[in-house]
Amino acid sequence: MVYSASSYTALQNYGDSMFFATKQIIGVVLGLVALFLCYNINYSWLSKIGYVALAVGFILLAIVFIPGIGIESYGAKRWIGFGAFSFQASEVAKFCFIIFSASYMASHKDKMNTFRGALPVLLAGAGMCVLILLEPNMSITMCVGALMVVMLLVGGMRIKHLSLLAIPAILLIPLLIIIEPYRLNRLFAFLDPWASPQGEGFQLIQSLYSLGSGGWFGVGLFNSRQKYSFLPFSESDFIFSIIGEELGFVGCILLILAFLGVIYFGFKIAIHAKDRFGCYLATGITTILTIQVVLNIAVVTGTIPPTGLPLPLVSAGSTSLIMFLASFGILLNIHRQSKNFERKFKI
Repeated sequence: MVYSASSYTALQNYGDSMFFATKQIIGVVLGLVALFLCYNINYSWLSKIGYVALAVGFILLAIVFIPGIGIESYGAKRWIGFGAFSFQASEVAKFCFIIFSASYMASHKDKMNTFRGALPVLLAGAGMCVLILLEPNMSITMCVGALMVVMLLVGGMRIKHLSLLAIPAILLIPLLIIIEPYRLNRLFAFLDPWASPQGEGFQLIQSLYSLGSGGWFGVGLFNSRQKYSFLPFSESDFIFSIIGEELGFVGCILLILAFLGVIYFGFKIAIHAKDRFGCYLATGITTILTIQVVLNIAVVTGTIPPTGLPLPLVSAGSTSLIMFLASFGILLNIHRQSKNFERKFKI
């Protein structure tokens, strides 16, 4: 699907129709290597590097603002580059946050029901949200914020404490939209894309055209028309629209069912983990996958205002692909350790 969605724009912009597909293949290979390594290394050692992981996440998010290292694209500084190599810092940082929060909550399980006990996780998540927002990257900020809330609830934070924190956060959202004109324009485009069909509403309209023209079974693989420079970012944030156009409603449902299967087994692994750290770690990994899948599909179908967010495992982007495959290796490792634990003690 990455090749199909990107072949035309890759040929026009880079002179190579396989430009994005080749990078994705490299990402698959590196991601599978990472998955294999994470599967074969006991996940428990990650509990010892919680603060190190958090520090790495913050350092990466700060480096993007250093001239010459941070790469700016479309007015946002989200990437770190060294020569021909580049990666998106926030894609790594959100998994660093999962490791830290899982480690901290497991070792402070008796304090998580107090505000002071939950404060380190709250401050870590809020700090990352601020740095990601400054890039700016509203979509990943929302993902990390939602992830933080889920982790705190699973860790034992009281709902009344979380509710008190939610009030200023909810009030902050309209302010963040107002102070950035492009966010306000996107909101108006969501409410009525036809009010600006050649402006902010263009991408959503083209996405709906793509999905609508697919019908039940699609126009056929490689036969999309919207990928010919009509639908921006068709290989990344809006690849689900191309899937809908080429594989139809049935293809979309099968993909969603595949995601639901992965999500189901992810949470099942979390429930049956042999220890709290494994439970929290599996929960965090599965939660961030769930959030991104839901938000991406909601955006391309016009359910929520447009925001740039890749579809995990599918959209073009090696950093996201490698990190998710590595995290799946951790999930499988948690599952294997739990099975060995059950056999040992005959549970």
